[in-house]
Amino acid sequence: MAKLVGAFAMSHQLGAPDGVEEQSERVFEGMKAIGRRIRALDPDVLVVVTSDHLNNFTLTAPAPFAVGTAETFHPLGDMGLPRDPVPGAPDFALGMRAFAEAQRVAVATVDPIQPDHGVMIPLGIVDPARTIPAVPLYVNTVFYPEPSPAASRRLGEVLRAYIDQLPDDRRVVLLAGGGLSHWVGMPREGTINEAWDRAFLADMLAGDVDALAARANPEILDVAGNGGLEVNAWIVVAAATRGTTGECLFYEAIPQWATGMAGVEMRLS
Repeated sequence: MAKLVGAFAMSHQLGAPDGVEEQSERVFEGMKAIGRRIRALDPDVLVVVTSDHLNNFTLTAPAPFAVGTAETFHPLGDMGLPRDPVPGAPDFALGMRAFAEAQRVAVATVDPIQPDHGVMIPLGIVDPARTIPAVPLYVNTVFYPEPSPAASRRLGEVLRAYIDQLPDDRRVVLLAGGGLSHWVGMPREGTINEAWDRAFLADMLAGDVDALAARANPEILDVAGNGGLEVNAWIVVAAATRGTTGECLFYEAIPQWATGMAGVEMRLS
């Protein structure tokens, strides 16, 4: 039987270290630690749960949840990121979509797609050699209506159920990308709500999926920004781990990067 062997989350932003050298070093080291831990698990599939940034979806097809089904992904290359191809896992992606549909959770399929930094910053750190088959699983945070934390929880539960019923022996790792609090293209850009970030992290690390899913998008928008909606990807991963506790590898509030930066591992028995 397939097995979920790892679950992680990290912010998918990076910035210049100028003026924030010590903070940026702690972030880089934390991200690299997540990469080492994931590679040590020797996964057969890496599901990257994240958001798109107006690069692959449109108002006519906003797709609250979507999964990339390509054999090979060719990154967009935004933020100067490498465009080396990434292997996909189309059988896993298509099977997950069909399983979710049977559970009345709508997940669109997208192919072709050019993953932007939402996928490629976490993936580039975790798998720089581009050897692990990856499945981008998108949680919309841009187009109205965005999936709620409760809906994100349901997707995480369905994703775990899908993995658990696979008849093969694949080793699966989940990696959420995004967050924490930040405002994008808004007057409050550069503001970070550190108290909110730490409260969210406390619930995440305690495995309190009920508290995470009880949040509401309007509240997140108000106190954590439009970029803060990306924590819904973290809620997907939290729900898939069924309330296990976690370890925070780093947290830094970096106004120069306009976001609260964090990375965690959820402990799986």
